[in-house]
Amino acid sequence: MSLLRLASASLLNRWPVALLTALAIALSVTLLLGVERIRSGARDSFVGTVAGTDLIVGARGGALNLLLYSVFRIGNPTNNITWASYQDIAAHPDVAWIVPLSLGDSHFGFRVLGTNDDYFRHYRYRDGQPLRFAAGGPFTDLFDAVLGSEVAARLGYDLGREIVVAHGLGREGFARHDDKPFRVAGILERTGTPVDRTVHVSLEAIEAIHVDWQGGAPVPGRRVSAEAVRAMELRPRAVTAALVGLQSRLATFRVQRFVNEYRQEPLLAILPGATLQELWAILGTAEQALSAVTVMVVATALLGMVTMTLASLAERRREMAILRSVGASPRTILGLLTAEALLLGLAGTALGVLLLYGAQLALQPVIDSRYGLYLAIGAPSRRELAMLAGVVLAGTLAGLIPAWRAYRMSVADGMTVRT
Repeated sequence: MSLLRLASASLLNRWPVALLTALAIALSVTLLLGVERIRSGARDSFVGTVAGTDLIVGARGGALNLLLYSVFRIGNPTNNITWASYQDIAAHPDVAWIVPLSLGDSHFGFRVLGTNDDYFRHYRYRDGQPLRFAAGGPFTDLFDAVLGSEVAARLGYDLGREIVVAHGLGREGFARHDDKPFRVAGILERTGTPVDRTVHVSLEAIEAIHVDWQGGAPVPGRRVSAEAVRAMELRPRAVTAALVGLQSRLATFRVQRFVNEYRQEPLLAILPGATLQELWAILGTAEQALSAVTVMVVATALLGMVTMTLASLAERRREMAILRSVGASPRTILGLLTAEALLLGLAGTALGVLLLYGAQLALQPVIDSRYGLYLAIGAPSRRELAMLAGVVLAGTLAGLIPAWRAYRMSVADGMTVRT
């Protein structure tokens, strides 16, 4: 304890340099923990893109491809599910609810999703949060559309705005359904998921805009107006995929086997959580690269501390010699400089944690509302505590370098005037 008090007094005597060194360590610790919190927050948001869904059903193909086009609106399905097969799955006694998804159209680069009101009732994200409306509500008319928050914000749409969807997935689409425009009936709150970048319409509307289409193109000479299509029986013929909720988690593998062995057509049922983890593992390289960069930043700060201590040794030669002359052993000198490194590491780490929480309190609402990334404010995790302990330990070990040099200094060397 006396050695720590002596180290504290020594640092206070050189407080400007010590403060700058601690601040450099603090900023590197803030960056290290900030990246870790963003990494864990991004992982939680990624995994929480769809919650409460036990199975995702689509045409047989790759599990990752099914997840990408049904949840993240990336890519295209290998095939569709016939409406009869969809109804068979919905009628299974273990199925509590099922939500159809129909893709294939777009609006200025945003995917158009055909579904029904069950989508707004059962879709969950991030720890089971439901979809909420910032304005308006779900479909009440055949040509109603519900916009994700990013669609409305980027295109400047309000309730009642008339929009036209296009066939295809490009910025402009291959062909526009100009004769059957939609009206914005609702705008969803931001979720931080692909829902924000989606235009939602009813399944019946998807059928309505394609009644005079065949093979992905308008039928020549056939034109059905929006008024005429309202009188038709608009029964879906197929859907792209379906989200399935079960009566009990115990039935998950039983229903999955039922779908995978379905004889009427080749289908695939996947567990979204397991497939999301598989996809995240593929994306882990970028995560590791970012972590490596932050570790290098911490190493640079610690190197600066070592450089500062080494540079100050020339000025502290007389101080070391006086301590030796009053009875301090070389080990005491070694312990003094090591204790200084320990205190600088502890001070920098503590200040870095305070800076992190201050920045998180100030920026959390902005990050959540603008980027949909929720960074929970809580006590440091075990991984973060291990990181902090690693920084302090690394700083202490780094301090052994100048401490060892001071250890080898002699009294005569300290009292000698160098010219």
